[in-house]
Amino acid sequence: MITHGKGIKIFTANSNPELAKEMADILGVPVGASEVGRFSDGEIAVNINETVRGADVFVVQSTNAPVNDNLMELLIMIDAFKRASAGRITAVMPYYGYARQDRKAKARDPITAKLVADMIAAAGADRVLTMDLHAPQIQGYFNIPVDHLLGVPILAKYFISKGFAEREDVVVVSPDLGSVTRARKLADKLHAPIAIIDKRRPKANVSEIMNVIGDVRDKIVILIDDVIDTAGTICNGANALSDMGAKEVYACCTHAVLSGPAIERIQASAIEELIMLNTIALPESKMIDKFKFLSVAPVFADAIRRIYEDISVSKLFEE
Repeated sequence: MITHGKGIKIFTANSNPELAKEMADILGVPVGASEVGRFSDGEIAVNINETVRGADVFVVQSTNAPVNDNLMELLIMIDAFKRASAGRITAVMPYYGYARQDRKAKARDPITAKLVADMIAAAGADRVLTMDLHAPQIQGYFNIPVDHLLGVPILAKYFISKGFAEREDVVVVSPDLGSVTRARKLADKLHAPIAIIDKRRPKANVSEIMNVIGDVRDKIVILIDDVIDTAGTICNGANALSDMGAKEVYACCTHAVLSGPAIERIQASAIEELIMLNTIALPESKMIDKFKFLSVAPVFADAIRRIYEDISVSKLFEE
């Protein structure tokens, strides 16, 4: 049980209450008493049913689908805590929605990741705790502190437990140029080489495999990405690697968005097992035998404890 001069309170909205409870259980505190519902016209109704005056409040909410509903729930809860005189408010966002809209890719594009950052700060958040932003520089879009946790150590620990470390036939593969740094970090932990898929994307959510840089023939390959959305990239990559002679294909990611045809594509692909973190709650209707979920609750709980006790969180960025 955490004890401190001021109280710690963990609240959750509706996106991932199971994860919030898991964090609270690790910390030895109850989930705060609150209700997040809807008025008859669809507006979000928030009721905080316990005092938060002077407390260190952590609001757990991923902004996955329905993205706008989950984002508004978070903003309204933050506003409620601010007006109830909470001592400090931390937005705990295991998955940060709109992160892929992080730059102007063409004329007159919005930079929605920056807009969302401004909204969170304007609502009254004092800091943000998140994991594996699509682009790490999104931390700079905030004018409040951002603690950016990494999913690779959790994934690496799983593969090490399965005996993948230091095997000569294991290769970590980046599905595109944007994930090379992430692939290298996993490869370093497994003492394995990397390969890179040179991919072209003719339009949004459509990927085309062009070439594989590296040796994958007769290898066990591990594809790694931060987000799997429609699964086109990861499945096309897996199938291409299999066609090029890879003997086993595994895939892993931090955020299981899994929208549109993702489940069908993964089921029909060469992927033997897809390991994902539980930053997003996946409904039972989408679960298939190929899926393996690992919990981020321990690392988030440790980060919350460190923030609450005003000690360094930087150790968790690497471990």
